[in-house]
Amino acid sequence: MQYNKRHIYALLLCLMITLPLSAQIKGAGSGVFHFLNLPASSRLNALGGENVSISDDDISMAFINPALLTAHTDKVLQLNYAYYLAGTMFGSAMYGHNYRDNYFGAAVHYLDYGKMSYADENGNLLGTTFTAKDICVNLMYARQLGPQFRVGATLKPIFSVYEQYNSFALGADIGGHFQTEDSTFQMGLALRNIGWQLKSFYEEDYGQHTEMLPLNLELGMSLRLAHAPLRFSMTAHNLQRWDIAPREQDVKWYDMLFRHTIWAIDIVPKSEKFYLTLSYNHRRQAEMTIKDVRSLAGFAFGAGVKIYKFRLGFAMSQYTKSNFTYQVSISTDINSFLK
Repeated sequence: MQYNKRHIYALLLCLMITLPLSAQIKGAGSGVFHFLNLPASSRLNALGGENVSISDDDISMAFINPALLTAHTDKVLQLNYAYYLAGTMFGSAMYGHNYRDNYFGAAVHYLDYGKMSYADENGNLLGTTFTAKDICVNLMYARQLGPQFRVGATLKPIFSVYEQYNSFALGADIGGHFQTEDSTFQMGLALRNIGWQLKSFYEEDYGQHTEMLPLNLELGMSLRLAHAPLRFSMTAHNLQRWDIAPREQDVKWYDMLFRHTIWAIDIVPKSEKFYLTLSYNHRRQAEMTIKDVRSLAGFAFGAGVKIYKFRLGFAMSQYTKSNFTYQVSISTDINSFLK
C-alpha cells in the first residue's frame, strides 16, 4: 500500500478543525429529527448504521458521507424499504449522475409512522385516525481532488407533518475521503446534520421553539486484506461530545469510549458478485439490552448479491427491545442498459 501523506494530513487537519467547532455548538448531538440517524439502506444497516470510509459503487454510502459519491455511482438508481415496528416504516430512493470529476446525487429519505388513533385525555379512542411523516431531501455533491482524495457536501431540506402540526429545517453534511492507490486502505471523515429548525412544531410566548439537528462528527477507517476476501471497518461517531449515555446509566470511561465505535467485517470477493456483513454497535447494545434477557441488540447482519443487472440487499438488526428490523434494497446501474 502506498500512502499519500499530504492527503492523510489534510483529512486529520479537517478533524482538528471540525472537532472543536462542533463541540462548541450548544446541544450538539441532541435536538430534533432523529429519523436522520436511521440507516438509509440495507448496506448501512448491516454495517451497524453508520460508515464513512467504504467507497465503491453503492450510492447509499453517500447518505453518511457525501464524499463517497464516486465515478462508479454514475446513473446508479437505488430503492430501500424497512418495516420498523407497529406499522412504522422507513425507506429511501436515490440516484447519481456524474460530470467529469464532479459527482452529483439526489435522494429522498422518509419515515412513515402509519395511522394513529385520536384519543381523549383519559385515553378513550375517538374512532378517527391521523398520520405522521418525516421527509428529508438530499442534494449531494462530491469532487475528486486527485486520484486518492475527494470532498463532498449535502444540502438537506427536512419536513415533518404530525397531524395538524408541521416543521421545517435546513441541514447540511460535509465530508472527505482518502484511499490508497490499490484501495485496500480507506479513511473517511464526515460532519453530519449541521443546521437547525427554521419552523418549529409550536410556538412559545416568546416565539418559535426551535432546536438543533442531531449533529454527528464521524471518523472511520476500512482495511481490505490483499490475499483474502475480508474487509474490516471501524467507525467512531459522535466525536463532538464525550458523554453519549442515558442519564440514568453510570458508565465507566472505557465503556463510554467503546460506545463511540462501530465495528464491522465484510466478506467481499474480488468479483464483488456478493457480500456478507456482520457488525457490532456497542452503544445500541448497551442501551437496548434488558437484564437477564438474552438479546442480539447491537449486532447487525446483512447480505447482498448481484443478479443479472441488479443488486439485491438484505439486512437484519435490532433497534428496539422487542423486535427486529428487516431492510431490503434493490439497485441497478442504468448505464448497463444503455450499452
